[in-house]
Amino acid sequence: MPPECQLFGTLGCHLCEVAEAELLPLVEHGLLVELVDISEHERLFDDYALRIPVLRRVDTGAELDWPFDAEQIVTFLRK
Repeated sequence: MPPECQLFGTLGCHLCEVAEAELLPLVEHGLLVELVDISEHERLFDDYALRIPVLRRVDTGAELDWPFDAEQIVTFLRK
């Protein structure tokens, strides 16, 4: 079973929309991804404003910075 993840981004972020599209096929196969809007959390905004979108594994805290594609996501989830 793949680890649960969070995707840090914000509304109106084109790259975040592209990242969501890369994740969608994996979500359809059971990957759980929580979309986290960094604009709603001051600390997250400070940490991620210049990096979004960022995919984070909940179990390990490991992060995958943009740009990434489906193959890189799969590799990231297997680590």
